Amino acid sequence: MDALLAIASKRELRDDYLPDPVPGEVVTRILEAARIAGTSRNRQPLRFVVVQNRGLLDELAATVARATNLQGAPLFVAIAARGEGRLAFDGGRAAQNMMLAAWAEGIGSCPNAFVDPQRAANLLGLHPDQELLIGLTFGVPARKRPPERRTREEWLARADRLPLEELVQAWL
Repeated sequence: MDALLAIASKRELRDDYLPDPVPGEVVTRILEAARIAGTSRNRQPLRFVVVQNRGLLDELAATVARATNLQGAPLFVAIAARGEGRLAFDGGRAAQNMMLAAWAEGIGSCPNAFVDPQRAANLLGLHPDQELLIGLTFGVPARKRPPERRTREEWLARADRLPLEELVQAWL
């Protein structure tokens, strides 16, 4: 898939998942995309907690900003980090890699902020020195949304974003 088409066509899938599990080989490819994300000074501080257990997903739902995101999702990946530095940036790079890798596989996703990170960290069994950065839900979309149904240019035109001319301060 064209990289810009994947980026432009990807939409957050919050609660419109089929109950089907994400196939194991797809989960592995999603995690590999996270593993190869760059990190500040190549310290590799990120760790990933994969949750597919329905009971634990339901408990975790109470710890995120929008519980319905987890209640229908068959897969959740929490990103945690140890150490100092650009942890949020590193976590964001891994998260975006995972979501784009999933989208290329026909899997929808959505980032989830934690409103109770301490409880979530306890449920996930994190070490006290690990910081919980973000959680991602994944699943097979109940409604198919093939990226190829529009051109890259059509997706870009439909984006609810400021025009590039308003975002670029200088073009030197």
